[in-house]
Amino acid sequence: MRKVEVDLKEITEKIKSLKGESVKMHVSKGRRHVEKFTGKIVDVYPSIFTFMQDEPSGKNILSYSYNEVLCGDVKIIKETKNSSN
Repeated sequence: MRKVEVDLKEITEKIKSLKGESVKMHVSKGRRHVEKFTGKIVDVYPSIFTFMQDEPSGKNILSYSYNEVLCGDVKIIKETKNSSN
């Protein structure tokens, strides 16, 4: 069993602080399949948050629950601007 180091309220506050910023999302789809997206957290609601992908083919909006972040199925990484690239 996984030991939880943070609670749901901390995760909610962290995601609220990332609203509107560019982030990377790693979403576990099971059986070692991970989808990776870049985009922005658009809105934050009491049970879920929405994420808009930066895709050249169009803008997709996805929604995830805070529990998915707590369980490790969704990982959010804040993008940093790297001037060396």
